[in-house]
Amino acid sequence: MTNPSNKISAVNDFVIKFANVNGSGSASANELFAKSILRMGVPVSPRNIFPSNIQGLPTWYEVRVNEAGHLGRRGGTDMMVAMNPQTWDADVAELESGGYLFYDSTRPLPPSKFREDIHVIGMPLTEICNAVYQDPRQRQLFKNIVYVGALAVLLGIEPEVIEKLFSEQYKGKEKLLDSNVRALHLGCDFVRENLGKDTVGLKVRRADKVGQRIFVDGNSAAALGCVYGGATVAAWYPITPSSSVAEAFQRYCSKFRVDAATGQQRYAIVQAEDEIASIGMVVGAGWNGARAFTATSGPGVSLMTEFIGLAYFAEIPVTIINVQRGGPSTGMPTRTQQADILSCAYASHGDTKHVLLFPQDPHECFEHAATALDLADRLQTPVFVMTDLDIGMNQRLCEPFEWDDSKAYDRGKVMSAAELEAGKEFGRYKDVDGDGIPWRTLPGTHPARSSAATRTWMATAFPGARCRARTPPRAATSRGAPRATPTRATRSAGRTTSTTWSGCCASSPAPPGWCRRRWNGLPQRRRTWASSTSGRPRRPCRRRWRCWSPRRTCTWMRCACAPSRSPTAWRASWKRTAACSWWSRTAMRRCAACSSTNWVCRPSRWWRCCTTTARRSPRASSPRPSPRR
Repeated sequence: MTNPSNKISAVNDFVIKFANVNGSGSASANELFAKSILRMGVPVSPRNIFPSNIQGLPTWYEVRVNEAGHLGRRGGTDMMVAMNPQTWDADVAELESGGYLFYDSTRPLPPSKFREDIHVIGMPLTEICNAVYQDPRQRQLFKNIVYVGALAVLLGIEPEVIEKLFSEQYKGKEKLLDSNVRALHLGCDFVRENLGKDTVGLKVRRADKVGQRIFVDGNSAAALGCVYGGATVAAWYPITPSSSVAEAFQRYCSKFRVDAATGQQRYAIVQAEDEIASIGMVVGAGWNGARAFTATSGPGVSLMTEFIGLAYFAEIPVTIINVQRGGPSTGMPTRTQQADILSCAYASHGDTKHVLLFPQDPHECFEHAATALDLADRLQTPVFVMTDLDIGMNQRLCEPFEWDDSKAYDRGKVMSAAELEAGKEFGRYKDVDGDGIPWRTLPGTHPARSSAATRTWMATAFPGARCRARTPPRAATSRGAPRATPTRATRSAGRTTSTTWSGCCASSPAPPGWCRRRWNGLPQRRRTWASSTSGRPRRPCRRRWRCWSPRRTCTWMRCACAPSRSPTAWRASWKRTAACSWWSRTAMRRCAACSSTNWVCRPSRWWRCCTTTARRSPRASSPRPSPRR
C-alpha cells in the first residue's frame, strides 16, 4: 500500500485536511492544530467546511501551510486525517499521489479501501482512549487531542507550543488543563514508540514569517469595529453565518462598555423574534440618536426590505452587517457566496440606492464596521457592510487593528438646542445647505423646535407647559357644582367635543377632540362618550387618555365642592388614598374639604390612563370599582 519512491516531501508548504463528524468536538482540536503551526512562525490559512446541522453530518477542516501567506485553496491534499467512515472513499480519492492517509486503525479495513500510490499511517485511537478513559464522551473528545499529539510528532511541531496554548485556553481550570495535556502526550508517546518521526515527509520548521500580524475571523473583527465605532445598540436574529457578530459584540461590550465604578452596562443587545423586529428596533434606536446595527444574511435582508426603505426615506441612520451565504433559507446556509450585492444595493420598495462597503479581510471588517456607523450618521441613510462566510467565520492573518483615540465620531448634521434657540434655520427635511442632507435634531433636544411636528404645533398653539386635563365646564346644579351644557356636536355625534376647558386650559381653546394634557410633551386624544341629550354620562365614562409614559401618576381632578378655586388651590385640596400606577385595578382620590370620593382612577390594560367613572353622591363612603374591561 505504500510506495517509498513516490513520497511527498515539503517544509512549511503543504495542505492537510481533517475529515470529521459534526458535533464530535473536532473543531476546537483542529483549530488548536492550526494555531500551533502559527505559533512556530509559519503562516496558515484554515477553512472550516461544515454542514447545516448540529450533529452527525460530515465536516472538514482544511489547513494550508505556506510561508508566503497564501489564502486561497491550492487544490489537492497532501495529508488526510480520515476520521469519518461516511466520507472515506471521497477523502481517500482527494489525496495527491504520494500523499499520507492518517486514520484510526482500531478496526481493520480491507485493502480495497486504500490506494496503492499513497502512504497509510494507522493508529488505534479508539483503543488508546478506551483504555484510559471511562466516560464515553471523554473518549470521543480526547481522541481528537490524541491525534493532534500524534501529528505534532509526525510533522515536527513542538509539543511545548501546544501545551502553552492549553494553558492560555484553560487558565484557572487546572483539571481541564491536566486532562488535555495528558491526552496530548498519549499521542506523542505512541508515535515515538511505534511509528517514528521520519514516517512523514511533510515538516514544520520554526520561522519568522508571521511578524506582527494577528489571527482573527471577520465576524469578531466587525463586532470590535462596531464597539470602537460607537455602537451602543445591537438587535439581531440568529442566522448562519452572521450570528457570531452579535455574540462577539456582546463579549466585547461586557469588557469595554461596563462602567468600572458602578458596574452599569452602557449598551443594549436584543435578540429579536425575527429579522423584521430586529431591523425595526435598529431603526427606532437610530431615530432616537443611538448608534445601532444589526447582523444578518441574505434571507434576513429580504425580510428587512420594508424597514430598510423606511429608514431610507425617513433619513434615519442604520448600519447592517450582511455576512453573505449561498442559497435561500436552509438551502446552503454554510456555503459562501457573494450573492446579495444587487439585492442590498436597491433594497426597498421604490427608487433607492444604498451605500455598500466591501471588506477583503478581517482588518477591513474592523475598519469598515466603524466607518459604516460614521457614514450612516453623516448621510442619514442605511449603510451595508458586505462580508461573506469565508471572511466572517474563518480565521485569517491580517494586519493589527489601529484606532486613533483622539478621533471624534462623525454624527453628521445634528442641530443642538443652543443653535435652535439662536434662531438657526431648521426644517427636518429642508435642504438648507444644498447638499441633499437636511439637519436633524435628536429627541429631547428642544421642547418647541425639535423635529417632532406634533410637539412644535402644540407648543405654538398652547404655550402652557404644565397643563393638566380637566373636565368640560358644567352648568350649576342644586349642589353648586358645574354641569355640562351639551353642544350641537354632542347631540349629533354622541360625544363631547366642546372647545372650552376649565382650569388653566380655559384661557386658550383646544382643537375639537383634543385636550392640552401632555405626557412627555405630546398632546393626547380625548374620547368621552356622553348622552346625546343631556351630556351626562349614561354609563361609566370610558375616557381614555393615550399616554406615552406608562408610569406617570394620574392627574389631579377637581371636586364638586370647589368650583371656583384656582388650579393650584384645588390641586392641593386633593390627597391620594391609593397608589395610582398602571398595573393597579382601582385608585381613588378623596377631597380634603368634603371628604367625598367622586372620582375613581382606573388605568387601562395597555395604556397609562385616567378613566373617569360616573359621579356618585358625595355622601358615598367609598367609590365603587369600575367594571373590568
